[in-house]
Amino acid sequence: MKFKGNRVVGMKPKTRLPIVFFLCFCFFLVLLFGYIIFSLDLNRNRSQRKFLQKFPEEEGDSFGHGETGDSSISSIPFQVLSWRPRILYFPNFASAEQCLSIIGMAKSKLKPSSLALRKGETVESTKGIRTSSGTFISASDDSTGVLDFVERKIARATMIPRSHGEAFNVLRYEIGQRYVAHYDAFNPAEYGPQSSQRIASFLLYLSDVEEGGETMFPYENGANMGVGYDYERCIGFKVRPRQGDGLLFYSLYPNGTIDKTSLHGSCPVIKGEKWVATKWIDNQELEK
Repeated sequence: MKFKGNRVVGMKPKTRLPIVFFLCFCFFLVLLFGYIIFSLDLNRNRSQRKFLQKFPEEEGDSFGHGETGDSSISSIPFQVLSWRPRILYFPNFASAEQCLSIIGMAKSKLKPSSLALRKGETVESTKGIRTSSGTFISASDDSTGVLDFVERKIARATMIPRSHGEAFNVLRYEIGQRYVAHYDAFNPAEYGPQSSQRIASFLLYLSDVEEGGETMFPYENGANMGVGYDYERCIGFKVRPRQGDGLLFYSLYPNGTIDKTSLHGSCPVIKGEKWVATKWIDNQELEK
């Protein structure tokens, strides 16, 4: 007996098509069921993430606080720019109006910036290292409350009480003016015994700069160390000033030793003018 074409054993030709459709339908149901399960799981995860994100912001959900604590939860956006040294960037830390107010307080009080001298140094021998002009203003001397607001916000951002902060050093850099690379912490071997040490520095940029004036870190991530670096060169990692933004960097490691990568300076202003308010933060509570 001859057979034409391929046949399924025991199956009549007329029954093939319905069975194929049935199998396809079953496969479709399996896919549909799997998709529904996957979608439910995905939506559940999204809901959990959304809940976790919103939970701290709900009214009445903040913890009870101590006498010196805050009454509500707040957040201050920041970006870690570097871990060596530890550098954090705070966009829109202060408003343009607040920045202009601080500039107005300082303008009539500016004097040539000075330096803390190492053993054997003189004012004449260090001439040209720091060519800006500036003045110190305490938040308690500001009747507008702007510096008080900024100082409190810096304390929250750094999580170091404001009682550890020095007065604001408001600086102006004109064309060609700069600050050669230096440390904000004082090495006792160079400056003698220190009653307190600067842990960190917070820079609030009060103006934009058309060109130049960057804050530079030549030793960022260990670069240029041990190669006879010229302190007057403006090289390395740079942060461009932008009005209202804040820059925080740490001069000490958690164990209290000086972070050698925290060397920094201010590049010369090429075009425009640079205004900045510096808040140095110490490891000891300071007398007011």
